[in-house]
Amino acid sequence: MTRAQRAGFVFALGSVGYILAFLQILPVPLVSAEIAEQVLPLIPWWLLVTFGSYSLWSLGWGLWTFHDCPRHMRSSCLCEIAQAKTDLRAKGVLLTSGIACMLDD
Repeated sequence: MTRAQRAGFVFALGSVGYILAFLQILPVPLVSAEIAEQVLPLIPWWLLVTFGSYSLWSLGWGLWTFHDCPRHMRSSCLCEIAQAKTDLRAKGVLLTSGIACMLDD
């Protein structure tokens, strides 16, 4: 089973369990019916906010540690950029201050 299949299975199983508890078909253990009735509608919003917070944290951490890549990878990337610029100039693309313009033939 691949990782995506496993995640899909867990998501589907959790969704079915949540729907059964939300429709009061499946009782929630250790929680009174009144509390479950108040809390269950809020769980999808809580999950959405949690996922958004995790995504923003992950993005921020990636930006914070962006320059922590190995030097040989950075130089390799700069070399590829230089090769791409050379190829574009050979095909007639004028590269000036980050703006690419096609030359009229």
